[in-house]
Amino acid sequence: MNNPLITEICGVKFNNPLIMASGTFGYGLEYSELIDLNKIGGISVKGISLNEVKGNPMPRIMETHAGMLNAIGLQNVGVEKFISEKLPKIKKYNTRIIANFWGKTVDEYVKVAEILDKEDVDMLEMNISCPNIKEGGIAFGTDPRMTFEVVSEARKTVNNKPLVVKLSPNVSNISIFGRAAEDAGADAVSAINTLLGMSININTRKPFLSNVTGGLSGPAIKPVAVKMVYDLYKTISIPIIGIGGIMNYKDVIEFYLAGANAVQIGTANFVDPEITLEIIKDLENYCNEKKIANISQLSGGILT
Repeated sequence: MNNPLITEICGVKFNNPLIMASGTFGYGLEYSELIDLNKIGGISVKGISLNEVKGNPMPRIMETHAGMLNAIGLQNVGVEKFISEKLPKIKKYNTRIIANFWGKTVDEYVKVAEILDKEDVDMLEMNISCPNIKEGGIAFGTDPRMTFEVVSEARKTVNNKPLVVKLSPNVSNISIFGRAAEDAGADAVSAINTLLGMSININTRKPFLSNVTGGLSGPAIKPVAVKMVYDLYKTISIPIIGIGGIMNYKDVIEFYLAGANAVQIGTANFVDPEITLEIIKDLENYCNEKKIANISQLSGGILT
């Protein structure tokens, strides 16, 4: 029987459309004793920067109703250590590797992209939700002009890998940013990143997170994410990787119907490290029961 979950994005073939979202799965190695990494579609690794970053002080994560807040601070080992220490170990597994990366300036984005483009990874994913320190801290992903600039500059140096741009949901109209990324040369977009939020301890009157604010993820944001994927589907012509609160196979199908071509699993990994394997099995059963030859047939299949 043919595998109905075989997925192709920008020429890269995945065994299934379930990719582990950046920041929720480490470098993949952290989960290797809990789940068979060969069975998942791909891993978007912890966001990589030019130099090593220690991240924010504790506390930097907390549970919320139907989700979680995090302000990890993009902690990572830096691009050189990733290449020398992490990548060789990840390559032992039969899964696609997506190198998520970020910078604080356009120059940093370009340098990291140039380095990663030469390595043995399958795709690059730009996190543009980072503050541009040369532009007063405005996030690259919340100003269409800056989105276009940073993506177009990275595009000039990425010649070997598909370039995916991870969009911020903290904007009034995500379609404008999807179009800016596409016009700048992005091969695909992933949406959404976390929504900004905060929580306050009513006894101490202090924020629960040391960073005061953090990124909200989990089931609470799924309706927002589905709507934004739908908005992007109506606006752009490049593939969309849907992200946001996926906990079961029904959530995956919902993203597909809204216009996604693949999905990423994030917060669910903290709830149950094996949840992806369960979703894969349920998706296969769904496709076989509904006589769907390939899950791609569902993309954009919403009836309005």
